[in-house]
Amino acid sequence: MEITIEDFDKVDVRIGTIVAVEINKKARHPAYKLTVDLGEELGTKISSAQITDLYTPEQLIGRQAVFCMNLKPMHIGSVKSEVRILGSESTGGVVLLQPSMQVKNGDRIF
Repeated sequence: MEITIEDFDKVDVRIGTIVAVEINKKARHPAYKLTVDLGEELGTKISSAQITDLYTPEQLIGRQAVFCMNLKPMHIGSVKSEVRILGSESTGGVVLLQPSMQVKNGDRIF
């Protein structure tokens, strides 16, 4: 299905840095609760992510990744997931999308 550029422009995708990671204990499938710094304008948001197969909490803290900002928040276990981390579903788990060099938190993807 094709979409227009206007449709694409409605999706707000930004760079953020993961600053804290906890186990989402009440999620149906293994998941982390991520605290993400999205810069001064957007602040800090929470995301629940099923990325435990390939990443440990220590590997995630300080890592920049790509987040979709304007999906409707959803509850996953006891976590209100405000943003969605983007990745590629691969053999063995989800591989995170991330910039090839350090950029400013909150930078928009276009």
